[in-house]
Amino acid sequence: MNTFKNMRIFVRVADGASFAGAARALDMTTPQVSKAISELEAHLRTRLLHRTTRRLALTDAGKRYLARCRDIIAMVDVSEAEAGATNAAPSGKLRLHAPASFGQVFVVPALARFMEQYPEVEVDLLLSSRVPDLLEENIDVSLRLAASQLPDSGLVSTRICRMASVLCAAPQYLSEHGAPRSLDELTQHTRVRLNAPHYTVEHWLFDGPDGTVKLPIPAGRLRVNTADSLAAALVSGCGVGPVPLLSAVPALRNGSLVRVLPEYELQGTNVYAVYASRLYLDAKVKTWIEFLRTFVTQALAAPDAAAIALPPRSADR
Repeated sequence: MNTFKNMRIFVRVADGASFAGAARALDMTTPQVSKAISELEAHLRTRLLHRTTRRLALTDAGKRYLARCRDIIAMVDVSEAEAGATNAAPSGKLRLHAPASFGQVFVVPALARFMEQYPEVEVDLLLSSRVPDLLEENIDVSLRLAASQLPDSGLVSTRICRMASVLCAAPQYLSEHGAPRSLDELTQHTRVRLNAPHYTVEHWLFDGPDGTVKLPIPAGRLRVNTADSLAAALVSGCGVGPVPLLSAVPALRNGSLVRVLPEYELQGTNVYAVYASRLYLDAKVKTWIEFLRTFVTQALAAPDAAAIALPPRSADR
């Protein structure tokens, strides 16, 4: 007896409450379907269906078994789909979305290498702070930023990285106002606040030699809503602020910003890849997500990046 095949037949019969309907859907005869159910019941030593000349109904045991069958069949389908995708070569159009800053610093250079390695893939890339509707806009993978976990949306998400923030200021600002030597001295400086959905604005969280310290932040005279505009404001000498690493790196490398209190790392931002479903995941989608995760991990571990900012302590923080 093929138990798994008979489980599929049982689910089809239960869904349609009909042997004849299941037979038509499965391209079988009604006696074949009836025999499969009888074999399954004999194997389990329990009745799954109440049969009359006019209707079928699940027994209590049949209801419990049906739920288990659905779980098992779904798990097998996902496993087979993933195995098939692994063996397939990435090809076709890949539609991607990313926040502008992360996209410019990481996604675009990663795509250059990805497309060189997989010449059968063509890409449409949308860089925008707007969160798109994946299904309506036919987007394969969207990158989302979040301070912790993403809210439950019915979509599938996997984390690409955690991006630290670093406290920065322009050299001219520090030459005029002095560099703070402690968190207490930081309260004497002009603090520029980042107001973003994925970022806590009422306080800054510092991880350093004394553990985690929460520093309340006043509303201040200047508030911005993107990491890039925060970096630009600090370069212009507006004060001190925590810049996500992806926006801080270019300015730190060219010297237009410098680290303040470099022994501290600030609140991090998680970057997630979001896509519609694990079932029948296309090879180009699966390959791109893994490729980007590897690319970003290597970029953050590069010697010059390590010299600029403290790396995250672990991948799960």
